[in-house]
Amino acid sequence: MKKSLPFLVVLFMLQGIIAFAQTTQEIVDKIVKEANENSQLEPLAHELMDVIGPRLVGTPQMKKAHDWAVQKYAQWGIAAENEKWGQWRGWERGITHVDLVSPRVVSLSGMQLAWSPSTPKKGLTAGMIIIPDVADSLAFQKWLPNVKGKFVMVSMMEPTGRPDYNWKEYATEESFEKMKQDRNSLNETWRERYKKTGYTTRNINEALEAAGAIGILQSRWSEGFGANKIFGANTKKIPVVDLSLEDYGLLYRMVEHGEQPIIKVMAESKELGTVPTFNTIATIPGTEFPNEYVILSAHFDSWDGATGATDNGTGTITMMEAARILKKIYPNPKRTIIVGHWGSEEQGLNGSRAFVEDHPEIVEGMQALFNQDNGTGRVVRISGQGFLNSYDYMGRWLEAAPESITKQIETTFPGSPAGGGSDYASFVAAGAPAFSLSSLNWSYFDYTWHTNLDTYDKIVFDDVRNNAILTAILAYMASEDPDRTSREKAVLHTNPRTGEQRTWPETRSPNRDGGKNE
Repeated sequence: MKKSLPFLVVLFMLQGIIAFAQTTQEIVDKIVKEANENSQLEPLAHELMDVIGPRLVGTPQMKKAHDWAVQKYAQWGIAAENEKWGQWRGWERGITHVDLVSPRVVSLSGMQLAWSPSTPKKGLTAGMIIIPDVADSLAFQKWLPNVKGKFVMVSMMEPTGRPDYNWKEYATEESFEKMKQDRNSLNETWRERYKKTGYTTRNINEALEAAGAIGILQSRWSEGFGANKIFGANTKKIPVVDLSLEDYGLLYRMVEHGEQPIIKVMAESKELGTVPTFNTIATIPGTEFPNEYVILSAHFDSWDGATGATDNGTGTITMMEAARILKKIYPNPKRTIIVGHWGSEEQGLNGSRAFVEDHPEIVEGMQALFNQDNGTGRVVRISGQGFLNSYDYMGRWLEAAPESITKQIETTFPGSPAGGGSDYASFVAAGAPAFSLSSLNWSYFDYTWHTNLDTYDKIVFDDVRNNAILTAILAYMASEDPDRTSREKAVLHTNPRTGEQRTWPETRSPNRDGGKNE
């Protein structure tokens, strides 16, 4: 009996689907095998975090990291280049040493903030004074001459260095509640103290510097044992040093009790003028659709209180490892695969915003972007970022990954578009399908996000390996997908606070000439 044409067409299509499924499973199995049996994550992390170190925009270490990445990609047979997008204040951190020299001698735990001016070669030795509780801004102006020749203490003394979870485990319920009430009261009193000066924490350093202070001491506790946030100095001539909660409290109490403590601060740093800033862009060319793109995304820069291991060293090595695996297992992708290592994310997504602005043709041709930037944990959340049909393609791509990886992932479709937070938002704002591979917490915000403790030892390599496998599979599936992804936007929900319809975030231009007032 002669078979009908429609039957033959259906049979042919079915055979094609089966063949694709078999090929997909083979590729996925090879990706998993390569990731588990030949992982390069540990050596990549050591070279980047331990040897190169923190990657503050405008520092020699940032440039070393860019050059290292280009060389590493070359070893894997992947073309990469450093693409200039702007310039920044050049600065290099040196040694920080702080000692209490009177009424007793002890070395203190502290470090200068990013872009802090250097002390003289012999250091600075002086007493301290605390931001006062004055009646109003006029009274504060009258008080300001008192800072001349002194270190000014600009942070509240924390009443406890124990995180809340420690109190909750050991304290009585009454004691725990009393501590929280006392702390809340202290915080409110300190906020009022600042308010009456007429300044904020953002601009008071400039006033103190102008009034003759020789240095500024702060302690920005991150609510975890030994963890402090380390950001920028915001001064032009005098050093700004962050002290540990414990040592800041020691000095604060001595000043309060009239014991007139004296400290010596050595804070070495170098001003390097204006230096160029870069994104590192690696490319595996597409064979069938070379002008369509799958982008693996992670910011390369960090703050420099530690080595930027989980923000965003882990995202960086995830994307590098995924690219290495793809080049080995899937060397001729249908669509071009780009890896974007963005500069100056920490100052406002500058590198990725510059890329969006400079490469509209790539943004137009984007199939998908996958970004990772919130710690060392395994991926547990993916949002559709407000793209109405994102479930159709992301759902299909995720199905190809092993259940051991996908069973822990919660998805939200279509979700809402991100206005900021990390570099995928730069592409979402331009209407391109970009997604955050959001990870498990691992006490990220208290212990490693922008702190002095964000170091190699905090990396959980089993989780990062899972993320590299997931990223490689998603990139493979997005590249192989016969269809272009839809960019149709969902109708956004009403803002419950304002009652107004939410709008799609707008694209923003990067700061291409920064760091002068950091």
